[in-house]
Amino acid sequence: MTLPMPDWARIRTVFLDMDGTLLDLNFDNHFWLEHLPLRYADRHGISVREAKDALYPRFKAVEGTLAWYCLDHWSRELGLDIVALKHEVAHLIDVHTHVPEFLDALRRAGKRTVLLTNAHGASVALKLDYTGIEGHFDRVITSHALGMAKEEPGFWAKLNSVEPYDPAATLMVDDNLSVLGAARDYGVGYLLAIRKPDTQRGPRETGDYPAIDAFDEVLDGIEAVAG
Repeated sequence: MTLPMPDWARIRTVFLDMDGTLLDLNFDNHFWLEHLPLRYADRHGISVREAKDALYPRFKAVEGTLAWYCLDHWSRELGLDIVALKHEVAHLIDVHTHVPEFLDALRRAGKRTVLLTNAHGASVALKLDYTGIEGHFDRVITSHALGMAKEEPGFWAKLNSVEPYDPAATLMVDDNLSVLGAARDYGVGYLLAIRKPDTQRGPRETGDYPAIDAFDEVLDGIEAVAG
């Protein structure tokens, strides 16, 4: 069964993922899959191919957990300053098309807008500083503050204890289908997937979740309730 597109007249709270949703995932994919292996290879005097062979299984082993998203974890594990390395390729940080117009429309429509991200605080700070979009949100919440990733059991109930919301009147927008699944299991009424989180790659399959290529596809609906 395909879920419905957002009914903006009924939605009161909008939770928005950051990487791959509001921001181009190209930065993160390039950093973790190319730049970090390059620096790891330099550090250990091995080839980039050998570095990738060593790193990729370690990434996969903790995928979907808070450790995967934690820059402190990887700095300790790899003996590298991950935050400093991210700054080296910060020029790749970019906002997806129509995101500023979308965020402005949410504000005019009176929706409570919360950035809800698994990203580590240092990464969030870097990206918000680089893009200048922080002022569009009523609140910024990282999963690290709650002690569990968005796709983990219990996250959505714990979120409700610190950011009260009515699940039936809430929209979650995310490129991670596991996160959308966890939100659906908790009863979040409206879910929206992103087909092209990385502009340098093709569209992804989003299953039965309603999905968009870009945020201009939902602007008319928000404007209709914004008056």
